[in-house]
Amino acid sequence: MSLSDSLNLIQTDVAVVGGGPAGLMAAEVMGRAGLGVHLFDAMPSVGRKFLLAGKGGMNLTHAEALPAFIGRYGAQAARLRPLLDAFGPQAVRDWAAGLGIDTFVGSSQRVFPTDMKAAPLLRAWLHRLRHPQGEGSAPVHFHMRHRWTGWDEDGCLVFETPQGPSRVQARATVLALGGASWARLGSDGAWAPRLQAVGVDVAPLRPSNCGFDVARGWSAFFSERFAGQPFKSVAIRVVDSQGHVFQRKGEFVATATGVEGSLIYAASSLLRDEIAQHGQATFELDLLPDRTPEHVLAQVAHPRGSRSLSSHLKSRLGLEGIKMAIVNELLDKASMHEPARLAVALKALPITLVAARPIDEAISSAGGVRWEALDEHLMARARPGLFCAGEMLDWEAPTGGYLLTACLASGVAAGQGALRFCTP
Repeated sequence: MSLSDSLNLIQTDVAVVGGGPAGLMAAEVMGRAGLGVHLFDAMPSVGRKFLLAGKGGMNLTHAEALPAFIGRYGAQAARLRPLLDAFGPQAVRDWAAGLGIDTFVGSSQRVFPTDMKAAPLLRAWLHRLRHPQGEGSAPVHFHMRHRWTGWDEDGCLVFETPQGPSRVQARATVLALGGASWARLGSDGAWAPRLQAVGVDVAPLRPSNCGFDVARGWSAFFSERFAGQPFKSVAIRVVDSQGHVFQRKGEFVATATGVEGSLIYAASSLLRDEIAQHGQATFELDLLPDRTPEHVLAQVAHPRGSRSLSSHLKSRLGLEGIKMAIVNELLDKASMHEPARLAVALKALPITLVAARPIDEAISSAGGVRWEALDEHLMARARPGLFCAGEMLDWEAPTGGYLLTACLASGVAAGQGALRFCTP
């Protein structure tokens, strides 16, 4: 080793790569136990996506019963169950309280800090990581603008930094590099080929909690007039080719090319997978979920005299704005003027989607390090001493606090695994 190489070498018990919630939580677990922990992140500061997610109100977790909570993780629920049993929604609230952040349960059962903000929680967390109070605990050392590029021939982690290449020799490493959404905040998925190169199996990264493009696109009139406007108090129903059914009331937004928003995000995995298999997916839009089909038909068929159809539907059913516009957009004239067909459409208007929006626009991503590639402590079977946490793992969940809770829980598990590895 040359003198210049030795000057750029950091030696530590554990290196944590990634300064999001999973990485910070792993660092906290190990620092509290007294391990030397150095945390590295490519961005100028940690928690960038965490702060962005908190702009509309920091949704920490969800207050529903734990069995239902775990069920939100779909196909990977069984994999995540041990992690969430160990650090679930109540543990998240207790952890926040330990940072001096009180929480409350909203009307939707989502849990928020009382001030609804992410920044105060992150500041308190970082202060505790840098200045731990517990006996035997050790501070976490932060290194910003350190972009991980892989390992060298000696097994050291290699980073690109503004001062040039840097190397880190660690007894254990926790990777918590996020998925592949919001690359500008640090989650770009560049880690995937590096892990595959050392024998760690990675499922392809795909958009999750994402928007979609509609077949043939919206008309210029609809796109220009209604892009960005919400469909409120509606319901959607999706039945895929395997017979899986999604049905829920809520709201979503029209975009210039399609649809996005909470109701669409909730069904996004079903829609995305159906498009992947068959080239398209269709959901039925119920514009009047609080009205029965019989009531809707009676109102549509009611004599309208000299009034226009739009005025008639507004008067009898309160249908106006973007709801009336989507009917005009998707129904032909014959259907519009046939009461029975129009009534059916108002309760089940088919909207066909042909593509998910790019992964970098998605709230989160699916795919990642396959669970089979890890042991029960989240250590890579192909590379002892390497642990993975957070959105790097192959799971997905809806919005509503589920994403953050699982990231924190996996950070706890990876931190405990690395601690066990370093102190057998």
